[in-house]
Amino acid sequence: MDQDALIAKRMQHAITRVTRTVFPGRTNHHNTLFGGEALAWMDEAAFIAATRFCRKPLVTVSSDRVDFKESIPAGTLVELVAKVDHVGRTSIKVQVDIFLEHMYEDDQHKAISGSFTFVALGPDRKPVPVLAGFTE
Repeated sequence: MDQDALIAKRMQHAITRVTRTVFPGRTNHHNTLFGGEALAWMDEAAFIAATRFCRKPLVTVSSDRVDFKESIPAGTLVELVAKVDHVGRTSIKVQVDIFLEHMYEDDQHKAISGSFTFVALGPDRKPVPVLAGFTE
């Protein structure tokens, strides 16, 4: 399998969906999801997608442009969708979108989006190629 086909296959396999409920303990004084909580959820979903992609130890090295398009009120559901967006030699960039869904309505739309970059690490804690060892 050529490298582009391998990357496409691994990207598809890595897509991660996480559904959460916005309970009052996760909100700010406006009764909407606290931004730091949203960022933590996004980083975790991105980490899972990146790990599924390469199955190597990873660290977050950056979060790039997170857009809070709409506040997310308490009592709603959110679905985080993380997809590997770019693969470098030792790094992986993951796009994460948070979709807001009212609990008692059939609707869902994007409220927050951002991207996170991870670097794969070897046993010596130095960067290693993300595709090393894959021959599928």
